[in-house]
Amino acid sequence: MGDTLYRQEEPVVFLKPDSSLLKDGKPFFLPDHLGRVDYEGELVVRICRLGKNIPERFAHRYYDAVTVGVDFTARDMQRRLKEQQLPWALSKGFDGAAVIGTWVAIDSLPPVQQLHFTLSRNGEVVQRGDAAEMLFSVDLLISYVSQFCTLKTGDLLYTGTPAGVGPVALDDHIEGWIEEKKVLEFNVK
Repeated sequence: MGDTLYRQEEPVVFLKPDSSLLKDGKPFFLPDHLGRVDYEGELVVRICRLGKNIPERFAHRYYDAVTVGVDFTARDMQRRLKEQQLPWALSKGFDGAAVIGTWVAIDSLPPVQQLHFTLSRNGEVVQRGDAAEMLFSVDLLISYVSQFCTLKTGDLLYTGTPAGVGPVALDDHIEGWIEEKKVLEFNVK
């Protein structure tokens, strides 16, 4: 996102309402009133137990599955809100803005920080992610967020996007993989 070599002191965290969740391969309906909408493919972890102030060394006990998700962002709106120094939650929390794929149990995969994931648009790979290159590890993210919000069973944590973010258009076909396993597939309508 333009800051490739820049690492912030703390993760940037935002929340999405449950109405932004889109699952089971349902189509994403592109909201035409929001301007440009960008895909951001991400590794997503599913929280499996209640936790508050979780030490990083124990964070691995608080998630049981991963998938690939898409964090859609209304980029024009986000840019405008940032320029006005206003919160930009609406640019990321609109209906359908949090797509998730099929869950894969972590015990059937390599360690989470060794996972590779990809996102394709219309058959062309547009993002390749390597969890080992994340700015903040999954365990650190869980520990950090749990200092402010009690994590509950079923909460989802999107972990950030690799290079390759871009706009979606009508009739796009989006697919995502963890390692060699396809876990995400949907169309843009």
